Amino acid sequence: MHSPNSSDESSERITHEAAHWCIRVHEADFSPKERARFEQWLASDPAHRLEFEAMQDIWTTSEAISIQPELRMGKPPVVPPRSHRQPSLRYYARAATFALLALPVAAFLGWKQGWVPNDYQRYSTVAASEEVTLGDGSTVVMNTNTRLTYLNYIDRRSVTLDEGEAFFKVHHDASHPFVVSAGSGEVTVTGTQFNVWKYDGQVVVTLTEGSVKVNGDNHSQGQEVRLTPGMQASYGGTLRKPLTRTVDTGQVMAWQEGKLIIDDLTLNQALPMINRYLDSPVVLGDKYAGELRLGGIYNTQDIAGLVQALPRVLPVQLARNKEGNTVIRYKRSYSPLEIR
Repeated sequence: MHSPNSSDESSERITHEAAHWCIRVHEADFSPKERARFEQWLASDPAHRLEFEAMQDIWTTSEAISIQPELRMGKPPVVPPRSHRQPSLRYYARAATFALLALPVAAFLGWKQGWVPNDYQRYSTVAASEEVTLGDGSTVVMNTNTRLTYLNYIDRRSVTLDEGEAFFKVHHDASHPFVVSAGSGEVTVTGTQFNVWKYDGQVVVTLTEGSVKVNGDNHSQGQEVRLTPGMQASYGGTLRKPLTRTVDTGQVMAWQEGKLIIDDLTLNQALPMINRYLDSPVVLGDKYAGELRLGGIYNTQDIAGLVQALPRVLPVQLARNKEGNTVIRYKRSYSPLEIR
């Protein structure tokens, strides 16, 4: 389905993404926001549309074929997504047939070629964190408002972090890399412990144990950095090669204990951390407010209370814009020099 000049790595990525979207568009929980991301992916590269249309042909063909008992014994069966809803048996049958039909269509679409997963799981959290166990034995602690997908291939384990934050304890398997796609880049490991946070196009990776390779741009080479325990890498937007620094991993991981630790950060830096726990993001009304510094340990279950308390500890006032967001504005009775 790809031109002969396409690299193996690019072809593999596009086929994986096309298979992911083909399954998602047929699920009942396919949201308008997710559809917008799908349309953006489709329009970003002609190869994406070609690959997706080929996957759609396989899916459509599967609709007309009944699943016989002997087909269900075929290798590899597709495990239905684990989610809070229960899709119909007809959907499961079509999903399994979709994977089984993909095998003879072309060699690289088969399980043995690493194109078709034998396990597909989808998880999401809203108001509380949750720990889940993936099909390979790895565990993931998901922060609030987090969505991710897990697919197991013959040559790799693949996770897509759509939004939010997750801490991964990866089951060691040197021949079966564990790859987390987030934003424009990805994190590759064989067995380790690390945290990934995705917010508004920005991605932050923090390593607590082992080693990881962080690539800030899946479409180009030379954008990789390697982390050792205690290091953090950030990428996103126009920043393709990750920036690295040393951090206190205890502060980064405090969210698992219901704590948000803000260590003398400007509001520009702190608001993304605060907004991950709010339904409607707080925004800055002027540049002076963004330069104010904030510190402390806060309860992640009462971040709205933290926002309402800001005028008591900082020279700011709160208002609301027409979209309903809380706006933080600097109090003009203070001089900008007094807050530095």
